[in-house]
Amino acid sequence: MHEMSIAEGILDIALDTLRQHEAKVVHSVQLDLGLMSGVEPDALLFCWDAVTKNTPAEGSRIEINTIPIEGRCLDCDRHFHVADYKFICPYCDSHFVQTVGGRELQVTSMDID
Repeated sequence: MHEMSIAEGILDIALDTLRQHEAKVVHSVQLDLGLMSGVEPDALLFCWDAVTKNTPAEGSRIEINTIPIEGRCLDCDRHFHVADYKFICPYCDSHFVQTVGGRELQVTSMDID
C-alpha cells in the first residue's frame, strides 16, 4: 500500500508549512489527484487518518480534486479528455496519443491556524 508513504509525504509538507507560518493546527489539505496517478483515494484517506494521529494534523481532512485524463493527439495536435481509458483521438481517430494530464499528485493548498 504505497498510499501510506504518500500520506506521510503529505503530512511532512503540512507540518513544514505549519512551522514556516508559525501555525499550530492543520484543518484540511487540498490535493489535485489525477485519475492515472496510481493512488486510490479511499486508501489515501484511510492512511491519512492513521498517519496524523498525535500530530497537529489529527482530525484534519484531505479534500481531493480529481483531475481527468487529458490526451494530445500526435497526428492532429488536438487536446481532449480521455474517456474510459480509450486513448483514441475523437477528432481524427488516431491511436498516437500522448497523455498530458491525469497523473497529478500535488498539494495545492491547506487550511491552517
